[in-house]
Amino acid sequence: MVPIAAPTEEERAQHYLWRFWRHVPADGRITIFDRSWYGRVLVERVEGFAREEEWRRAYLEINEFEDQLTRHGAVVMKFWLHVSQEEQLRRFKDREKTAYKRHKITEEDWRNRKRWDAYAQAIDEMVARCSTPRAPWTLVPANDKRLARIKVLEQFVTRWEKAL
Repeated sequence: MVPIAAPTEEERAQHYLWRFWRHVPADGRITIFDRSWYGRVLVERVEGFAREEEWRRAYLEINEFEDQLTRHGAVVMKFWLHVSQEEQLRRFKDREKTAYKRHKITEEDWRNRKRWDAYAQAIDEMVARCSTPRAPWTLVPANDKRLARIKVLEQFVTRWEKAL
């Protein structure tokens, strides 16, 4: 499991995919990225951390990266868990009210929520431009957390059975 946070100084000095290449698993192994290279066309795009030419170029770079992985034999699974604005608001308020969940909600979450439309546009373009036959996106309705987990597991098993 590789948790991906804001890039370090060392990581910012490299091409943005470098920090992911370092964690590509050895043959026969599995790596799960908690967030991914798609930050370039989502967060970095919407928040202005990447110039327009950089995030536009990233679609091709991402597709090439995933193609290289799959041609080598990797199974690339990408899941987008969609939560409605109403459900997100309910969860945010619940986190604020519940002592052991408060650490899960920050001012940044509330600030990003105000950019819902910009994120929705970026997500739509990301899925349209980076869902390929070798590495398709799986869109999962996630207002119901348990159902979402089942859908992800079903897709995971289906893709692995096909690959094996």
